[in-house]
Amino acid sequence: MFFAGVDWADDHHDIAVVNEAGQVVGSRRVSHSSKGMAELRAFLVDIAGDPERIPCFVETSRGLLVAALLEMGFPVYPMNPKTVDRHRKPSGAKTDLIDAYLLARTGRSDLADLRRLQPDSSLIQEMNLLTHDLQTLIQSQTRLLNQLRACLKDYYPVALDLFSKLEQPTTQAFLRAYPTLEAARAASVEELVTLFRQQRHPHADRKAREIAAKLHQPQLAADAVTTRAKSRLMLALMDQLAPLMAQIEAYDQEIGRFFARHPNSAVFGSLPGAGKRIAPRLVVEWGDDRDRYASANSVQALGGTCPVAYQSGGYRKAHKRYACIKPFRDALHQFAFQSARKEPWAAAYYQRKRAEGKSHSMALQALANIWVRIIYAMWLKHEPYDASLFLAARETHLRSAA
Repeated sequence: MFFAGVDWADDHHDIAVVNEAGQVVGSRRVSHSSKGMAELRAFLVDIAGDPERIPCFVETSRGLLVAALLEMGFPVYPMNPKTVDRHRKPSGAKTDLIDAYLLARTGRSDLADLRRLQPDSSLIQEMNLLTHDLQTLIQSQTRLLNQLRACLKDYYPVALDLFSKLEQPTTQAFLRAYPTLEAARAASVEELVTLFRQQRHPHADRKAREIAAKLHQPQLAADAVTTRAKSRLMLALMDQLAPLMAQIEAYDQEIGRFFARHPNSAVFGSLPGAGKRIAPRLVVEWGDDRDRYASANSVQALGGTCPVAYQSGGYRKAHKRYACIKPFRDALHQFAFQSARKEPWAAAYYQRKRAEGKSHSMALQALANIWVRIIYAMWLKHEPYDASLFLAARETHLRSAA
């Protein structure tokens, strides 16, 4: 049996192969192209004969390189980049070929502790790409909203007090119709009512009167030059924001269609507060393979919810887990936050942690850690969430602990 370390890059990949004794039997650099992948396969098959006899260790679990290795029939084992980094530190030497060798050597010694990559279904793979791309679009929207908020503070600060959210259709329509304080003050109540009714505001008459009254109170106003320049920027930002918001809505609808088709949609859709965005992200991060995780502890480690213990002599400390799957941790963190607003026991647990002196982030992390164990059991049994089952199990545990 042989072991191949593959150090990947954007335009090339370095491969080092060791045998069972840990001796290097070959190395190669190939380009990141179809020709390079053919060379890679020929090189590895020439050494091992059967692709199954040469597991490949890579510092990533996705991408065209991983897809090519799986398609060619090679066992793929993703490895944490920090693992190789720790092996490299004693000498300080670093080249792509050295990294490939360290991957092969470490994979050979740690193979029993590593888990072979089992590709998810095509449905999960597409949902994975869509949900990650949606997060990128949402980040772009947040940046634009922050720029818009800063722009309004410079010349039209009262607009930020009139509406709760800048991304709401009513807010967008108002700013386009009345881009300056002077234009807004010139509008009659009837014009504001008409505008809000066009946007289907549930309380158009009352909202119009409230806004008209506030606009005619003394307000901070910028000079004419600043108002002309900043109102132009505001409209430019709005023009960028509108199509982006439309694309985000389209992504939400497409992800929703994929999520409805997935066998686990009822399980993750039952989670309190998960909603249309978090539930699909949790489905994607958990995956389809029920054998992927040895226990709930594995999910807690990968999701970064459980702390890392540190002990040296008499010194003991638990600190935040940094080596984890960052999108998974973010999804669990957001779900914990939403669940604390929807589920009574989750809200009580969060408040208890805050009362113990934990920060907001630490309290959510602790709550997410509890949720991972619950979701793991739901996922294994294909059962939707039932609060009564959790509360009964917790009561039994408390009685036995007492």
